Amino acid sequence: MSRKPIPSDLSVGQMADRAGVPVSTLHFYEAEGLIRSWRNAANHRRYDRRELRRVAIIRVAQTVGVPLAEIREVLDRLPRDRPVTAGDWAEAAAPWRDMLDARIALMTRLRDHMGHCIGCGCLSLDSCPLYNAEDRLGGRGPGPRRWTGSPEERA
Repeated sequence: MSRKPIPSDLSVGQMADRAGVPVSTLHFYEAEGLIRSWRNAANHRRYDRRELRRVAIIRVAQTVGVPLAEIREVLDRLPRDRPVTAGDWAEAAAPWRDMLDARIALMTRLRDHMGHCIGCGCLSLDSCPLYNAEDRLGGRGPGPRRWTGSPEERA
């Protein structure tokens, strides 16, 4: 789609510089439907300056391990036909609150328990807080149950 550029629009290079990502990342985000651009009469890609906010959210969310599919779900809840308000952001991101709280709790457990293991250096079965006598947690499912299992398994 071609439209007349307005001063707040950014070229792909300007957008990449402002967002702190390579041009190829912008192309990838666009191909994944996370951001949008348009083409001017010379067929040059242009971005609305508001797309910078979307790129910022994508980058921060990826940094804490949120998959692109989940990022897309949040971004899809935001209006495209008008500027996004603080209320729009809060409503769109609400589903992330529980997920982020769970990740924070997991990282806190990792920090607290791994410090103990690194400190003692021996992983003693008598004092290790992660010890799983006779693999009793193995019957509840695969993986590190003390880290990612139910609250009872994490105790």
